[in-house]
Amino acid sequence: MAKINDYYQKKQLMEKLAAELEKLEKDQALKKELDFENKVRDLMKEYDKSPKDVLQILAAIDPSIAGTKAEAAAGSRPKRPMKTYKNPHTGEVVKTRGGNHKTLNEWREKYGKEAVQSWQQD
Repeated sequence: MAKINDYYQKKQLMEKLAAELEKLEKDQALKKELDFENKVRDLMKEYDKSPKDVLQILAAIDPSIAGTKAEAAAGSRPKRPMKTYKNPHTGEVVKTRGGNHKTLNEWREKYGKEAVQSWQQD
């Protein structure tokens, strides 16, 4: 019985979505937007341009378009320097930008914090 209930629920949902889609297709504002999109795509094909190229052109016209990525990048801090540690007992090498590395923590427990720090390579 559960399958038949599921079937009818999905069928009702499809009918509802079909009605909403039909309503959208009659909307003049949507028709204008779709027409604009098609014209932009045709222009991109005609001039062999990608969406990225178009965004660069638009960003040159209106810098606020590119502002979202630039602001996020400008607000972030620089990456931490890469540190390399080599365990003289095993020869194992660990490269990390942070101090909370699983292997480094295991070494610190086993050999001590100062010893592991002395294994840092330049």
